[in-house]
Amino acid sequence: MKVLANDGIAASGKETLEKAGFTVVTETVAQEDLIKVINEVGYEVILVRSATKIRKDVIDACPGIKMIGRGGVGMDNIDVDYGRSKGINVFNTPASSSQSVAELVMAHLFGAVRFMYDSNKEMAVNGTSDFKVLKKKYAKGIELRGKTLGILGFGRIGQALASYALGCGMNVLASDINSGPFNIDVTVGGQKVTVKVEGCSKQDLLQKSDFLSIHIPSTDKPIIGAEELHSMKDGAVILNAARGGSIDEDALIAALDSGKIAHAALDVFVNEPNPRADVLRHSKISLTPHIGAATLEAQDRIGGELASIIIEHYNKQS
Repeated sequence: MKVLANDGIAASGKETLEKAGFTVVTETVAQEDLIKVINEVGYEVILVRSATKIRKDVIDACPGIKMIGRGGVGMDNIDVDYGRSKGINVFNTPASSSQSVAELVMAHLFGAVRFMYDSNKEMAVNGTSDFKVLKKKYAKGIELRGKTLGILGFGRIGQALASYALGCGMNVLASDINSGPFNIDVTVGGQKVTVKVEGCSKQDLLQKSDFLSIHIPSTDKPIIGAEELHSMKDGAVILNAARGGSIDEDALIAALDSGKIAHAALDVFVNEPNPRADVLRHSKISLTPHIGAATLEAQDRIGGELASIIIEHYNKQS
């Protein structure tokens, strides 16, 4: 049984699969060569992250595929329903990266309120000559404790983020297809405390949040546009570590330029891996290159979950 992990897999997951008798190849095949290589080598399992796309053309041209796995949460680079209609086991690993994504959002939050995204660059260039000027420039930070974090999309990642935010003393509101309220476990000093988080409408979330973090699946059009940004608090901060396109980037830049939105933090972008230059260079946006799940711990968990699902599938077939 041959597995192509085209976007890589953690060494622990690869080792687990190989011990179970699978051949695992991690050398990346270019998108345009994917069909040819899958058929020539006889790969039955294709594992991807966000780079490789498994669309209808690949599925139709490669009848030997039995499983398609996404290492992570979002599956917008796979034609999931079509694959399943052809009898292919299409799966992801939704539980493995929640904590890592939540921690990245918290890092962006701390960086935003203390201007770390900007001061780190300025200190390297002007720290020796303009130290006092920079000290005055960044002496306008605020604390997260006591502020309200609104979480749009309250699945595993949203709930993991809520746990961190509650632990920092923030108030948390949630808007989700499930109305809530939600019971969130917060571990403090080895002790677990359960905190109730109230659910609310999207409109209430926008109006009441000092910080808004987006954690929804991929959508056909932006869920946050000019109207939604206008309804937010003056000086609010918006964060997106979900999917590029969840926020209308033109509307976001306009809201930042006007001062309506104080800051944005983006880990995902429209047209990845070629995001817009004006977004990347904007002085009020902190940036990371889609690394929400890119921790060693998360990748180990993802690799282990992928391996377990594959092994269980083939054990049932035998």
